[in-house]
Amino acid sequence: MAQLIKMQDYISRYEQDIYRYPTQFARLKKQQWDKLKAAYNAGELDRLYSEHTESDTQVKLDSHQEDSKRLFKKVKGIFRRTGKQESGAEELPIPNQIEDPNIFSLRFPFRPASHDELKQNFLNQLLRFQMKWGSSTLREKSFVDQSFFLDERLRFFLQRFPDTFLVLYKPIFLLKNAPVEVEVILLTPVDAWCITFLEAEEDAAFIGSSERFWVRRHHKHPDKKVLNPLLGANRMSNIVTQLFELYGVSMPIKKVILSRNGYVDYPEAPYDITILDKRTFPEWFERMRAISSPLKAQQLKGAQALLEYCQTTSSLRPEWEAEYNQTDGNQHAAP
Repeated sequence: MAQLIKMQDYISRYEQDIYRYPTQFARLKKQQWDKLKAAYNAGELDRLYSEHTESDTQVKLDSHQEDSKRLFKKVKGIFRRTGKQESGAEELPIPNQIEDPNIFSLRFPFRPASHDELKQNFLNQLLRFQMKWGSSTLREKSFVDQSFFLDERLRFFLQRFPDTFLVLYKPIFLLKNAPVEVEVILLTPVDAWCITFLEAEEDAAFIGSSERFWVRRHHKHPDKKVLNPLLGANRMSNIVTQLFELYGVSMPIKKVILSRNGYVDYPEAPYDITILDKRTFPEWFERMRAISSPLKAQQLKGAQALLEYCQTTSSLRPEWEAEYNQTDGNQHAAP
């Protein structure tokens, strides 16, 4: 399962430490899958589910305590009460009822009939966990539009590629104070892919050109003009190239026009563009899935460079907001 490190302008814990969370997620996923598979093979899935139910189905990451300590140090000394003689910092306590975002819930409403069904059920649940994990931190969270949970393209990237692939899905970059939304940036251990979708009805054909609009043709529908996908692909590639150069990232950048269910006819396509349609996509897809390389330093460095310029909108978790309000009220209280 590829890792969702950024989605639109939602906050992401990967922004805080890109060198830590990718390996942490992969470790958590492996631990839970091994435990689930062992229970299934031993015929103890019902017992495992019962155990999860009794414990509120929460499996926490080993490093949650470490997160709390780090966050405790971060907020220590920020707030000071008025009316005190000493100027020393006062510690802000961490709320007792903090919702731990590092949770993976397992629920099995029925017994899977096969390993494949078990794995698919696991991946479906892991997808929701990944969406939550990729849009929150211990202290903050973003309100994710529910349409993303049903987004077939997002599900395709997250469920069909290796853990070592990092995905930025429709990120919004802030460049010279101007927000720019792009489509999909896929960071593999060996290269960066700027992907623009060009999909419509099954077996639709797109006639490419250097003009602003292409033509979409289908045997059941009249011809229709569509915006030249190269415009978005070039814009995305330019942003990635500039940020990689700024941060000294040495990684190949590739531009892709992707049509999984249709055909693209563009004989004079630019040399630096890869066109994947119904004829060429399967081979590319299997080749990508076969990449077994671990996370690489340049890959993480590239991810950090991109995340630095992504727009982020978030809110304090309610329990944290209550603590801040209480502290703020103490600050402004009369001596």
